[in-house]
Amino acid sequence: MDQYTLTHLDAIESEGIHIMREVAAQFQNPVLLFSGGKDSIAMLRLAEKAFHPARMPFPVMHVDTGHNFPEVLEFRDRLVEQMSGRLVVASVEEAIARGICEEAPGQISRNRLQSATLVAAIEEHKFDAAFGGGRRDEEKARAKERIFSFRDEFGGWDPKNQRPELWNLYNGNVQQGENIRVFPLSNWTELDVWQYLAREKVEIPNIYFTHRRRVFFRDDQWLSECDYLQPKSSEEIVEKDVRFRTVGDMVCTGAIESRAETIEEIIVEVAATRVSERGGRADDRFSVSAMEDRKKEGYF
Repeated sequence: MDQYTLTHLDAIESEGIHIMREVAAQFQNPVLLFSGGKDSIAMLRLAEKAFHPARMPFPVMHVDTGHNFPEVLEFRDRLVEQMSGRLVVASVEEAIARGICEEAPGQISRNRLQSATLVAAIEEHKFDAAFGGGRRDEEKARAKERIFSFRDEFGGWDPKNQRPELWNLYNGNVQQGENIRVFPLSNWTELDVWQYLAREKVEIPNIYFTHRRRVFFRDDQWLSECDYLQPKSSEEIVEKDVRFRTVGDMVCTGAIESRAETIEEIIVEVAATRVSERGGRADDRFSVSAMEDRKKEGYF
């Protein structure tokens, strides 16, 4: 009899499904963080497979900056409705109004404000575990994460205070107020995610594919003209064929010039690039410790 051999995608999918089921077994009230981006779509697919034919046994939560791409919000709502899932929206706008976080003078991006908004939402809904789509190949702070990442009662992350995960055994014991962030895509790469989405034939937001958009050049990247961000007098608006490698706050998420119209063409581009996808986030590029500082505050 021929021995059955798992492909690379089969192996990482199997690991992700195991992690999903482990969380469902260990925790009382988990939640899946969903941005509408490719990584959270891959997580959602893992959750579907992990619990099929039953419905996913936890809600989906989006931390909404108020500066999101409209195409992504439309996709988010439609996808959750198709799954008959429950969507929780943690609004940065509402968090500002309630005094949970505060915009700094002159600050446009709300990425940093997501941390306090997320921590407050976890406390309000009493979530004891939250799935995130972080991958270790993204940047240095992500690479320090365990799959079960312990967070204290303030939502803070201490890279020196994490639990061993020998033999893929995950310790989810937490005291009241503490929680675990869970990263089922830890051992995936950006290329793995795209190859998995291609294999699974799942729908993704159309801003990942090339399209005509009005953009202007700032901080070494093309930014989208929108209600939240307008060019300075010295910056010219032009129309270009672009796409986005990541979805996030519109005011700091850069587009790349591209002609990729299919996932297969995106895979070719990703395989050839030497720039991290987070290189397209202006507020991540200007500080080596930007992500680590945010994670210590409670970021994803």
